[in-house]
Amino acid sequence: MEKGKITKISGPVIIANGMRGAKMYDVVKVGKEKLIGEIIQLYKDTATIQVYEETSGIGPGEEVINTGSPLTVEIGPGLIGSTLDGIGRPLYSIKNKVGAFITRGIEVPTLDQKKKWDFKPLVKKGQNVKSGDVLGTVQETPAVLHKVLVPPEVSGKVEKIVSKGKYTVSETIAVVGKKEVKMSQHWPVRDPRPVKRKLDPNAPLITGQRVIDTFFPIAKGGTAAVPGPFGAGKTVIQHQLAKWADADIIVFIGCGERGNEMTDVLMEFPELKDPKTGRPLMERTILVANTSNMPVAAREASIYTGITIAEYYRDMGYNVALMADSTSRWAEALREVSSRLEEMPGEEGYPAYLAPRLAAFYERAGLVETIGSEDRIGSVSVIGAVSPPGGDFSEPVTQNTLRIAKVFWALDADLANRRHFPSINWLTSYSLYEDSVKDWWQEKVGDWAKLRVKAMTILERESELQEIVRLVGPGALPPEDKLLLETARALREDFLQQNAFHETDTYTSVEKQFNLLDIILKTNDKYLEALKAGVPLEELVKLPIKTEIAQLKYVEEKKFGKELSKVREDLKNKVNMLLKREKIVKGGNE
Repeated sequence: MEKGKITKISGPVIIANGMRGAKMYDVVKVGKEKLIGEIIQLYKDTATIQVYEETSGIGPGEEVINTGSPLTVEIGPGLIGSTLDGIGRPLYSIKNKVGAFITRGIEVPTLDQKKKWDFKPLVKKGQNVKSGDVLGTVQETPAVLHKVLVPPEVSGKVEKIVSKGKYTVSETIAVVGKKEVKMSQHWPVRDPRPVKRKLDPNAPLITGQRVIDTFFPIAKGGTAAVPGPFGAGKTVIQHQLAKWADADIIVFIGCGERGNEMTDVLMEFPELKDPKTGRPLMERTILVANTSNMPVAAREASIYTGITIAEYYRDMGYNVALMADSTSRWAEALREVSSRLEEMPGEEGYPAYLAPRLAAFYERAGLVETIGSEDRIGSVSVIGAVSPPGGDFSEPVTQNTLRIAKVFWALDADLANRRHFPSINWLTSYSLYEDSVKDWWQEKVGDWAKLRVKAMTILERESELQEIVRLVGPGALPPEDKLLLETARALREDFLQQNAFHETDTYTSVEKQFNLLDIILKTNDKYLEALKAGVPLEELVKLPIKTEIAQLKYVEEKKFGKELSKVREDLKNKVNMLLKREKIVKGGNE
């Protein structure tokens, strides 16, 4: 191992001389306590290092040891249900070893090296295997079957394979092409894991949140940005997505979060019930915890650690949803390190390479055909929260994220103040996956695209009419426009607004979403027909249909069909009765 000497310290950044043979992104051990750092600049034998731990107390002249390898994360059975820090160290193992406070320089393996797992081999001695082939399986949790894969750089004849039994992650379970294969692997976090090919997304990631699934869908393997000011509901949305998203594995990265928010996540997630299995949600969840009072350099590492773990489970053929909360604080870490390096700042002090760094992260999402003989399809969907100061969407992190992410869920402080949640503004949000998922919706429920366009048109028209209402009052509007305002109110309150804490309303199936939207729009059409026939709007508004539709979202899925049929029948009968009465009145007048 090459050794150098510290010559300068500036917060999380140190400079060391004598680092001959060092490479970019090599991991180094700094000082007597052997703090973990990473080389981010090299000039001759002088290395600039970002340290992932607090550097106070370290002085010039102390030793820096180069390990010669990049920052890696250990991946294998035991990741599910774990809580890791930004560089992949398990927090509960650290607590058991040194207590509630993390000691500087402590080294704890990501996976439990002593725990034995039930390994079931699926290949035989003498069989030829490729990179990515499944050697065997381990039931990691009741919800996740862990597939032990041939590492990407290994292929050839199986010279040895262990029999069915209990093994630790560090024991050799197979010899392939003269290389030993264990249940665990180490992977450099900055390098994307290889795939056979990337595919075009064609199915939505169903979240059960109506405003997302119906209006602004994200595809499996897609990318989404959730920008919003403080208090607009970013964390609640991410929690809802983590709980309800149609994904096999959830990776939640708290990147530079406030300590109390991260504590809430760590306390709440183990208590959440998985709606799919009825068991704890942590049985298919991995948490990467990094708080704002931790060294800023570790924020950058946390993003890469999380996406590497997500890619690993994707390679098994799973659909993975990754939540990053929030990428703004990751960008702030880049800004601080850049300023310590005395680099020329870009817009608002962020480094000039902010956009490519963001792109490199989001581009690791995708629907892919994995490597290996078996045709496996897996996906990583990335949902990144952005925290623009003061809710200013024109700031660099939000703007650069929008250029990369294909879905924009704009959180609105005004909606949040009116207690309208999720506070996604339907006029400024968008999704570029509409055409990709249209056929899926058509096959599942019907003409979703037509309903969506019709509803969006009504909401956009309502926004225009509100200007007139504010100036001259609603009385000046013609009956058709008054009806449109009523329909828009129903769309906002009975469809878009959703209670995350209500037992039934917290999640809505795609069939229920489609039918809820359909009945609101059918009511609008039926009322419009009655208006044209001369029925006064006041008579239509008095009908109990409005209340019946408002109650539908709280009806359980198994009873929903029956209740919906009643509302449809009621709508038809009540409006026909008014039409009949209007006809009699007209006939009498004649």
